[in-house]
Amino acid sequence: MSKKKSSKKPDHFIVVNKKAQHDFFLEERFEAGLVLEGWEVKSLRAGRVQLRDSYVVLKNGEAWLLGALITPLPTAATHTEPNAQRTRKLLLNQKELSRLFAGTQREGSTVVPVNLHWTRNRVKVDIALAHGKKQHDKRETIKEREWNREKHRILKR
Repeated sequence: MSKKKSSKKPDHFIVVNKKAQHDFFLEERFEAGLVLEGWEVKSLRAGRVQLRDSYVVLKNGEAWLLGALITPLPTAATHTEPNAQRTRKLLLNQKELSRLFAGTQREGSTVVPVNLHWTRNRVKVDIALAHGKKQHDKRETIKEREWNREKHRILKR
């Protein structure tokens, strides 16, 4: 008998929000399901998605993804009117939602989507509780990244 794979690692990344890593300190991450329509899943398989200016809104005890652009395929169904930037519901359990609500009460904190990926044929979105970086923090991050690259080059020789 074969055993099922029980790792929490994503199988395949669809898109990564690099701007979130650059503009925010990502503190705590959560994996959420995403309520999608059929044409959206087909567009995701084709890689026609953008998370750059998207964000998560918490209201009425639920989490919603706003600003994510999923461009419909030209062969989308004719009986539906595809809306590329519609509000999509995130599926989280109550404990995770309460931690997100408590975390966003602090000054300067927000919730941002980090990436979209496939996990066992389901679309999941990694979201993170984050607070914004100042300009000097961004410069410091760039310096640290360059130093780590240089250190690896030196150690390679």
